[in-house]
Amino acid sequence: MTEMLSYEFMQRALIAAVFTGLAAPAIGTFLVQRRLALLGDGIGHVALTGVALGLLTGFAPVLTAVVVAVAGAVVIELLRMFGRTSGDVALAILFYGGLSGGVLLTNLAGESAAKLNSYLFGSITTVSDGDLKVVAILAVLVIALAVGLSPQLFAVCQDEEHARVSGVPVRLYSILIAVLAAVTITVAMRTVGLLLVSALMIVPVAASQQLTRSFRTTHAAAMAIGLFAALGGVVSSYQINTQPGPTIVMLALAVFAVAALFGAAMRRLRGHRQPVDFARGDI
Repeated sequence: MTEMLSYEFMQRALIAAVFTGLAAPAIGTFLVQRRLALLGDGIGHVALTGVALGLLTGFAPVLTAVVVAVAGAVVIELLRMFGRTSGDVALAILFYGGLSGGVLLTNLAGESAAKLNSYLFGSITTVSDGDLKVVAILAVLVIALAVGLSPQLFAVCQDEEHARVSGVPVRLYSILIAVLAAVTITVAMRTVGLLLVSALMIVPVAASQQLTRSFRTTHAAAMAIGLFAALGGVVSSYQINTQPGPTIVMLALAVFAVAALFGAAMRRLRGHRQPVDFARGDI
């Protein structure tokens, strides 16, 4: 461990893992509640176009990815609200369009497939000081809004009609959730990669649902599990010489498997009680 911490690139990697591990489940909890678990995948592919645009124009890929991902998230949400196209169809269109656009622009930029892979599957050990500053600022923003506005976001995710009647600006908060998801994806793309970031947003939430009985505890536990998976994945990848992104996701899945078994055993002891059901209004 001491040897690992002596390397500056590993210090940056661990710091980036902390921010990513906390931010991804912080917003992922609301995506799970809205049954939009695959939204992260769709926005991730759109963000790939942003990365490629940065490579083509010479701007920082992280910043161009933020702009393009946020625009894609807003389009998805607006189509879901006002368009005749269903949400899953709109997501599929952006999913394939983003992937195709990313590959095409990368080719035009003259970059290699290896460069693209570093964003698709993550390359946390190559995070620069500039990347780390952007990741830290965006992650703190996501965490602050997701935690600070959790009652309002919960109300929108649980029952839009009831929230609207209660005076909650549903459309504004719906777009905010989509935008925060897009920002989170760009934060995590250097850590776990655009193709795997959705797993870090969803799996810790699924694991915490097996062990908790209310929204608040589920939200907090998901962030704790995400932090453990991110840090543990980075450390494990260094020790066994694997890519950090897939290692982080596999560790998160292992935590889910343990939580599911433990949760099932505890429910039997408690009289077959079910995992937390947000639809019932538990908060």
